[in-house]
Amino acid sequence: MTTMAEPISALLDGGDHYRHLADLTAYARAHADLDVCYADRERWSRKAIVNIACSGKFSSDRTIKEYADEIWNLKPSPVT
Repeated sequence: MTTMAEPISALLDGGDHYRHLADLTAYARAHADLDVCYADRERWSRKAIVNIACSGKFSSDRTIKEYADEIWNLKPSPVT
């Protein structure tokens, strides 16, 4: 059975060639901030709603349409 500490130990003992641990402190801090935010229901809900409202331009539908139009030069075909 693998424990959570084993992957980190492997990085510490074997070398962190890809710098996985470079932002570990910031990652841990963000998780602590997340816990505080999550405990405040109103704050969490507001952030969730803003996140969802702002995510529309990053939709997969838009990305696929842009690829079809700009890269593959494809035209839509009707679904029958």
